[in-house]
Parts: sequence; C-alpha cells; structure tokens
Amino acid sequence: MIAVVPILALATALALSQDTHQHAAPPATASILEAARRPVPLRTGIGVAHDAVATASKQAQAFYDQGLAYMHSYVWLEAARSFNQALTLDPNLAIARAELSLAYTELNAPAAAKSALERANALASRANDHDRRHIALRERQMTAEAAPGDTAKLAAYRQALDEALRQFPQDQELWLLRGMAESADPAERGQGSTAASIPFYDKALALAPDAVAPHHYLSHAYENSGRLDAAIVEGATYAAMAPKVPHARHMRGHDLMRTGRMNEAIAEFQAADALESAYFAAEKIPAEFDWHYQHNLDLLGQAYQYAGQMAKAEAVFKRSFAIPSSLVVQEFNKREWIVFLLARGRAAEALEAANVMASHRSPLVSAGGHVQAGHAQLALGQFKAAADEGNAALRVIQGVEGGGLIAVPLQTFQAEFFLRTKQLDKARPALEEAARKARLQSGPDNFMQTLFTLEAMARAAREAGEWDLAGWAARQMTAHDPNYAGSHYALALVAQHAGDQRTAAAELALAGKYWSTADADLPELKTIRQGR
Repeated sequence: MIAVVPILALATALALSQDTHQHAAPPATASILEAARRPVPLRTGIGVAHDAVATASKQAQAFYDQGLAYMHSYVWLEAARSFNQALTLDPNLAIARAELSLAYTELNAPAAAKSALERANALASRANDHDRRHIALRERQMTAEAAPGDTAKLAAYRQALDEALRQFPQDQELWLLRGMAESADPAERGQGSTAASIPFYDKALALAPDAVAPHHYLSHAYENSGRLDAAIVEGATYAAMAPKVPHARHMRGHDLMRTGRMNEAIAEFQAADALESAYFAAEKIPAEFDWHYQHNLDLLGQAYQYAGQMAKAEAVFKRSFAIPSSLVVQEFNKREWIVFLLARGRAAEALEAANVMASHRSPLVSAGGHVQAGHAQLALGQFKAAADEGNAALRVIQGVEGGGLIAVPLQTFQAEFFLRTKQLDKARPALEEAARKARLQSGPDNFMQTLFTLEAMARAAREAGEWDLAGWAARQMTAHDPNYAGSHYALALVAQHAGDQRTAAAELALAGKYWSTADADLPELKTIRQGR
C-alpha cells in the first residue's frame, strides 16, 4: 500500500484557522495606480449613490457620489478614478481620501491605501463632523482588517459604527457599513452578508429608496441565508438600476443559477462579459486590472459546464486560466479548469495545467495545484505519484496564513486516495466528512464548486467499482442541486448497475430534460438515448 501522510488531520486543523482574505498577494503594479489616477467623466447607468460631504464644489460632490456608486458595485478602479477626480476639484476633501483608501485596498495597493488614509487624517481638521466621523471609522476598519483574527478589533469597529449611528441616524452609508460589519471578516464588502445584515440594509433602503447599494447587498444577504426568491427580486432591481455595471448583471446571474434557471443565468453572465469587454476596449484597461472580469468568466464557464455546453465551457475556462491576477483567491480558483478537464476524462491535460498552478509563487495556489495534480495522478492510476503530490501540498502550506482555503480540497483528495487504493474503511468516513464540509460553504462560487466536487466523488467511486459509494455521492448531488442533469445521470448509472431499469429510465429522462440545451455530441446524451 502506498503511504501518505495524514492529510485529513492537517486539513481539519487548517479549517479551524481559515482566512481567505484576498489581498495576501504581491502588491499592485505602478500601472494600476497610474490607471486609478486617470481623469474620468461623470457616467449614467451605474446606479444612484449620495452622501453629502464637506465641499463647496458641486462637481466634486458629483464625482464623490460616483465613486460611492462604483464602490458599492465592486468596480474598484473606477471608484478610485472618481474619488481622485473629486480630489482634483477639491484637494481638501478629506473624506474622499478615506474612501480612496478602501478602493486602493481592493486594488491590492496597501501602501497607497495607507498613504491615502494618512492624508485624510491630516486634512480632517478642516472637515465637518460627518466627514471626520467617516474618516475615523475607516481608520478603525483598516485596523481590524490588518488583524483579521482579532475579534476585539472587529468589536471596536462595530461599536464605533453604533456610536456614529446614534449621532447620524439618517446616514445611509453608516447603515450599509454596519450591515457589512456583521460579517466575521472586517475586510468583507457585502458578499458574505447574512440574515443578521438584513435589518441594517432595510434601514438604509428606507432612508434612500432610489439608492442602488441596499438592493445589491440585500441580494447577497438573502442568497447567503437561503432566501433565494427574495434574492432574485433584489438582484433584478439591482440590475435594472445599474444596467451598465457588470456585477449587477453577474449578481442576477448567480441568483438565477441557484434556482435551476441556468439558461437565464448564462445570459446574465454573457451580458456582464460583454459590458466588461467593451469597457476594456474603450478605456484601454488590461483585463487583469479588474478582478470581476475573471470571476465572471469562472461562473460563466461553470454555468456552461452545468448546462452540458462543454465546447463553450472549455473556451471560457481556457481564457480565464490565462489571465494573471494579483488576488490569491482568483488564482486559486483557476483549479476550475482542471476540475473540468478531469470531469471530461482528460487527466493528462489536467495534470499539465495543475503543474502550472503548482509552480505559482503563492503557497496557497501552489498547494492547490499539487492537490489537483494528485487528483489527476489518481485518475491515471499513478498512486505513488498522487501521494507525492498530496505530501507536496502539505509541505508547501504548513505555517502559511489562510491555509483554510485548501482544507476541503485536501480532505477531498485524501478521501479519493483512500477510495482508489481500496482503503474502504477510511474512504467512506473521509468522503462523508469532505462532502459535509463542502456543502456547509456558502456563496455562488462554493455552491458550484461543491456540486462538481460531489460529481467527482461519484465518478471516482464508479471507476473504483464501489457502487454503494457511487450511489451515496449521487444522492448527495441531488440533495445539493436537484435541477442539475448530472445529478440524475449519476443516479441513473447506479440504478443501471443494480439492474433497476425503471429507476434508470426515469433518471435518464430527467437528465435529458435538464440537458436540453447541451452540445449535440455530449457523450452523456448518447447514453441517455440508449437507456430510455
């Protein structure tokens, strides 16, 4: 038997200290900061945001508000350009420098962010009470961001927000910030909002019904708390209020995706892609400057894969894999291309792509590459090489902050290793634990990644001849997403193996229904036609 170190135990330890903060990467280049200082016009179609600040310049106020609107839609570069434009018109507008510090943080320019906040503080004495309070809050937030595991600093930030709301109860921006602060991550910008955030966003909406931000954040909060119908309503409102913002279309897409409306979701992801491509061409902005572009491509590729449109999925995954990113999470998610290749039985190509990831400068990304290389080696029947990849992942990741990002993938690999090497007494509990933890993860990325992880478990079990486990994994897929054709296809294969032709035919019929827009040459469709 091939020996492998106890990945499962270490992965569990890593999960306890999970920190997936996206900025643990080399700082942004000077060219990104140069782009952030380019003049920008006032634009329409991006949604309304307004916070009256201490400036006598109507134009400076307008650009400040534009910066807020962009910031609330995660368009960090255009937010920075807008705040810088406001500062060109009013160099003493201290609060604009404080907001610029947030945009620079999200552009992965920590030195520029720190400098912007220092300059905001230097000018704060000339500001009014409202602006000074916002500058002080941004400083509290940055202090908490610098120590993501320090609950005392997060508590101090929340307390400061509560005190500010007592002084300025009509300040919509403060209610939005307070909603975001319900997250355990002080650097969270609304994506992880849950049910506890909703009352704060509702208050913000009541104060300014025409504002775009509450609808955006409510969509995230409802989605993350399982209220998908409400998320779709808020997402549709957000998209209608900000038709020229790629994330608004993308957001509606991943709300639709969660409810089985995949063709509609694909249309939204395509619309976001078109908006971003047009923006890059018009503004001469490199694609790698915008984190959202690659993120949208990833979900578009997964949506195509889900729908059985494998040719389109392949083209999109390839495009995304080739784009460099300064964000660790984005680079880590390049594994989706490798997962796709393995799902299509292309293990040798998957191994080649995994080796590219394994050579990455980030330990987290490198470890992810080694894990995916391990899966590829298992598919190729190279168990010693697979064990070596698992051990390499552990060596790379030991002592690295944020190791929780790799925890579930490591556990999943360990479980598959046990399965394929016939250590069945270990395989089932390992698979069950990995599946449980994967399904506990929230968010659209995790939802789709978990679905394809469960599908990989079912496939590995079939290939190993362990049909009981294959049936268990297929049922896990159906429980996770009953609208996925692959879930029913996996159930049908298990039923066929058991000689239950009635169940197999029923499940194949459902798979065919859900793959109605799939590629005509999708191999699974041939099996469906033969099995009916």
